[in-house]
Amino acid sequence: MTTLYGIPNCDTVKKARDWLTEHGVDYTFHDFKKQGVPTALLPGWIESAGLDTLINRRGPTWRKLDEATQASVVDTPSAIAVMQEHSSVIKRPVVVWGDGTVTVGFSDAAFAARLP
Repeated sequence: MTTLYGIPNCDTVKKARDWLTEHGVDYTFHDFKKQGVPTALLPGWIESAGLDTLINRRGPTWRKLDEATQASVVDTPSAIAVMQEHSSVIKRPVVVWGDGTVTVGFSDAAFAARLP
């Protein structure tokens, strides 16, 4: 089963959800705001996608963090601490596909490449 992680009011998450529905992909939605960040999955996401891909350093949440917090994100444990406290710094959506592959963000081409 494919799981899409994000927040429901994010435009990119909405596009991804619409795409999955339109293409008949069964998925579950995990809402960071209601269900929290799945801490146990974060190390795997970082390993699969890379820290620089997973942390959205261009978003408003990142820009609002103080310089010390931003500078503290240097490795997996420090990134996980910040992502737990500020879930909106995670680039969205994070999709864990049925085969366990992790993708971050949305594009028609990348999602279409996942179809059998």
